[in-house]
Amino acid sequence: MENTESTLFDRIFRDSNGNIVIAQPPNPPLILWVVASLLTLIFQSGTINAVLQILANGALFTWAWLELFQGVNYFRRALGLIVLIGLIAFQIQ
Repeated sequence: MENTESTLFDRIFRDSNGNIVIAQPPNPPLILWVVASLLTLIFQSGTINAVLQILANGALFTWAWLELFQGVNYFRRALGLIVLIGLIAFQIQ
């Protein structure tokens, strides 16, 4: 007989298939954020830098939003929330 009750650990770290998920391969918004952030190190001033910063922030915001609402477990959703709050706080500063 299979135990159908899930523990707190299961709800936090396991996905719907029962796998523990802490890190995943990067999805397109996260890849775009990394590329745009690295390019801001090359183009350190001017319009290109401003566009790259907007692109990087938008991509990171999109990634955090997707994790918050579509993350595979509570850990990934909390990670999205933390990044979203940090991104907003950093922009307000």
